[in-house]
Amino acid sequence: MPGTTWSTLHERALDRYGYVTTDDAREEGIDPTYLRLMGRRGTIEHVGYGLYRFPQVPVTEHTHLMEAVLWVGDGAVLSHDSVLSMHGLANANPSIVRVTTPRRVRKSGTPSPIEIIRRPLPGEDLTVYNGIPSTTVARALLDCRELIMRSRLLEAAHEARSEGLIRRHAFDALLAELARQSAGHRPAPLPVGSRSTHRGGRTGPNPSQRRHTGAVLATGS
Repeated sequence: MPGTTWSTLHERALDRYGYVTTDDAREEGIDPTYLRLMGRRGTIEHVGYGLYRFPQVPVTEHTHLMEAVLWVGDGAVLSHDSVLSMHGLANANPSIVRVTTPRRVRKSGTPSPIEIIRRPLPGEDLTVYNGIPSTTVARALLDCRELIMRSRLLEAAHEARSEGLIRRHAFDALLAELARQSAGHRPAPLPVGSRSTHRGGRTGPNPSQRRHTGAVLATGS
């Protein structure tokens, strides 16, 4: 039978698609070495630096999104077309998971391809969707002005509003901002050096592969 320590970490992982971090262990008063030992024994999967997963927790279509956010670290949120794809908006189908963080990330060897956008975001642009820390849909639509055609973004904005994903008071301002995008007006790019793309470094199958044979995320931006 699993011990108390295993049960404590597993209970925490249930709310996060099976994932647990060394920081989680510390917060529970558990020595992070316990996670490393469990990883060596094959009791849990070592996904990346400081990140582990209980294989007993079923994989879903959102598992790899949580994985990317947790790998980037504290303060990270799902963003851009990854948020739109989660909600089935704007026909977004990115080949890479985009994550925004206010912190510099010095790790390497991501479990799946991730583009990290480094910038601070105000609290009103942050939320949680399906248990995953994310930017709001409104923020994601604005962030995708250089990635997705304006007509699709406008259509997605109306769809999101009808589904209750955008509040009424923010909707008009969002439409006005999206309408400013034209051939003569492009949104200002992020500062040079604020983006970095990390190729996946997992040696075994990632969660998407375990659920859908051959469904490997490709690198790109």
